[in-house]
Amino acid sequence: MSERSAPLRLPLEPAADEDAFVRFFRQSAPYIRAHTGRTFVVVFGGEALLSQGFGALVNDVGLLHALGVRLVLVAGSRPQIDRRLARGGIETRIVDGLRVTDRHALEVAMEAAGANRVQLERHLTMGLPGTPMAGARVRVAAGNFVTARPYGVVEGVDYGYTGRVRRVDVEAIEARLDAGQIVTLTPIGYSVTGEAFNLSTPELAADTAIALGADKLVSLVEGRGVVDAKGRVPAELDLPGAEAMLATKRRFAVDVRQHLEAALAAVQGGVRRAHLVRRKDPGALLRELYTRDGIGTMIVAERTDDVRPARPRDVPSLLQLLEPLAEQGLLVHRPRELLETDIERFHLSERDGLVVACAALYTYVEERMGELACLAVHAAHRRCGRGEAMLEAFERTARERGIETLFVLTTQGSHWFLERGFVPGAPKDLPGTRPRYDRKRASKVLLKHLE
Repeated sequence: MSERSAPLRLPLEPAADEDAFVRFFRQSAPYIRAHTGRTFVVVFGGEALLSQGFGALVNDVGLLHALGVRLVLVAGSRPQIDRRLARGGIETRIVDGLRVTDRHALEVAMEAAGANRVQLERHLTMGLPGTPMAGARVRVAAGNFVTARPYGVVEGVDYGYTGRVRRVDVEAIEARLDAGQIVTLTPIGYSVTGEAFNLSTPELAADTAIALGADKLVSLVEGRGVVDAKGRVPAELDLPGAEAMLATKRRFAVDVRQHLEAALAAVQGGVRRAHLVRRKDPGALLRELYTRDGIGTMIVAERTDDVRPARPRDVPSLLQLLEPLAEQGLLVHRPRELLETDIERFHLSERDGLVVACAALYTYVEERMGELACLAVHAAHRRCGRGEAMLEAFERTARERGIETLFVLTTQGSHWFLERGFVPGAPKDLPGTRPRYDRKRASKVLLKHLE
């Protein structure tokens, strides 16, 4: 869907708007193909199991499984532990987001984790007629897949039976996934001496994703998610961007900071993508994974806006990106025939195989000038630096071709270009061999002299 806030309609029941349903299904097809056979680690807190929407979340998990995604679910239990401790009059400390676990707290943590595992397996087994899980026959596997070690004493604090992941039994988990099962993990690990340890759920999920070489780590967070200084949820962050976000000491919700740190560690450890998504948003898991815009923040090792030359087969995708902008008057309409003729002038940027940005370069050798034309970025990706990446790529190309001055004609984007080194010009500054200036459109002429 094109609007981030739009409710997700799934092909599980008739859609009121058949055109919207067909459009959604077609737009989700590339993601269905891309995710089939991939391994995703999905983590959520104990709050999810206490919520009224937990059944819907499990249904979405079942749908992912039916679509061929290999799933490892990591279910937290902090609120359940807190409730049990409160009922028993047991006090514990939380230091830097970690519980100091004594023997009594460990017993409570094991009880809570065990109860949550049973609840999760119970929901995944439900297959009532008329529900999304009807006939799903989801098989669930749990076990002692995680070896742990003590967290130890840190800055004078003895964390007792709080632990860290020492080893993940990858072979055992892979065998279950290969058998078509969903693997479930709870934040309890065991040492080689038989002791049990209470683990950090985000850290457990990240370590598991790294060990498995998972394609994605998806964290369903309780807070709003990653929010920038302007109160916006960035669609994408690379590693430096995520590190900078954490370094600002911005007041995230506690679980959001922990999951962002875990996502950063996962991507640094080789996981291709990590996602932070607000769990309370309806259909959050599906909307993040099966729509182009998503609703959360994706963490990547390197920006996914690498610019590449366009090919003839990209013409339909370019049309899909450009036509809405032409209808708004932001760009000149370019028919398919013109795109096919000029395709070698275009470069584009992709996300998950879908074109999200493009531009074209027309050169005028005698005047040593080049026109940056048709610079377009999908609305959901205009805060991700894709426009800047496209501009930088074309500036490099222009210099390589001996271009001394780059120019653009724009009706509504003049400030964006002025902020990036362009200066106002006039129609008389355009190359004489360029097609005649359209005075009816009255585009602004902006110039940038390249060093």
